[in-house]
Amino acid sequence: MSGTFPPWHGGTGGEPATNVLALNSGSSSLKFGLYRVGSSRPEIIFFGVAESIGGEGGKFHVQDPLGKVLLSETAPIPGQREAILRLESFLKTAHVPAPVAVGHRIVHGGPKLRQHCLIDEEVLRQLEAATAFAPLHTPSTLSVIRAAQEHFPGLPQVACFDTTFHAALPEVARVLPIAKQLQSAGLQRYGFHGLSCESIVRQLANELPSRVIIAHLGNGASITAVKDGKSIDTSMALTPTGGVIMGTRSGDLDPGVLIFLMREKNYDAVMLEDLVDHHSGLLGISGLTSDMRGLHGAASSNADARLAIQMFCYSVRKQVAAMIAALEGVDLIVFTGGIGENDAKSRATICTGLSWIGVSLDDARNRSAKNPISGPESRCQVQVLVSQEGEEIARHTWTLLPPTHFRPGSEMAVE
Repeated sequence: MSGTFPPWHGGTGGEPATNVLALNSGSSSLKFGLYRVGSSRPEIIFFGVAESIGGEGGKFHVQDPLGKVLLSETAPIPGQREAILRLESFLKTAHVPAPVAVGHRIVHGGPKLRQHCLIDEEVLRQLEAATAFAPLHTPSTLSVIRAAQEHFPGLPQVACFDTTFHAALPEVARVLPIAKQLQSAGLQRYGFHGLSCESIVRQLANELPSRVIIAHLGNGASITAVKDGKSIDTSMALTPTGGVIMGTRSGDLDPGVLIFLMREKNYDAVMLEDLVDHHSGLLGISGLTSDMRGLHGAASSNADARLAIQMFCYSVRKQVAAMIAALEGVDLIVFTGGIGENDAKSRATICTGLSWIGVSLDDARNRSAKNPISGPESRCQVQVLVSQEGEEIARHTWTLLPPTHFRPGSEMAVE
């Protein structure tokens, strides 16, 4: 079974649609999706994930938009290159069209890369130079880009940055309270989960109110204030480690803690980075797991698990309140991300703590995630929306393609 294209069809604007592979790499996972993209909303053909990359229990799973499993395998996946190789193999043997371009989610492009762009050698050099801004994410992303260039030769590769949505933050939010001369080194608030936030804004479309707070809650978590469709403040700052408590990341931490560890415990930069990125957050508090599902399961008998959940919800609630202050009010709160979309208990705990401003949930609608999940007496609406980062990657990649890739007959098969 080949990976050649089905007949071409146009988008709503009369332009031919094309197929884009969207890749979203994590430190030990690779999410992917193939999209048919034209001038209308991207149409997903299949999506999946390679999990536990580098571990013993690797899993490769693919399904279609209706939930039909196209492939599910459990076998070690030594690295990101092998995950791309497995994806290439699937494309060759399945009844799916081949992509003509590959889009990549890039967590942090540093101070020089703030807009989505085609990837060339100079962009790769700048990404390498910006590794220090996101050491948890950038090395694996670079590995995926190189593997995609190797296994999909000749296809345009596009970088889609999580920081782009926040690129126009006002100075009062962007500038960090440090010595002015350090700002020239790129030390500022960048903000992250931008593709997720952008997808929420796009989904709301004409129903987007003026003042929105987006709570992207997952293993990584951030809270963003959106005014008239634009980010005006966000909880993450220079790196994706700051802000609210996360799965294994500390979130905001008194700088004095780090100085104490350096001075009294002889921690160096590598040890501090390992602590705040890998051994803090829900895992650090509970001593059990970084997975909220596991913490809920253990909470009835484990005080530390209960405390981790309470501290997470408390941390999110405080940041939501801060963003309400930044917006001078709120019309809509949106929960998204793995926890935000699936954890009704955490949503309820967070919103109960916001009752002072008139936020209230409908218990039944919250449990079923049927929008709006807020009650009729709530002073602002509360919704649950699925983050569609892959769709945003596909859309931006299509926009940046050279004109020749829109011509029928320009399809490129998987090598």
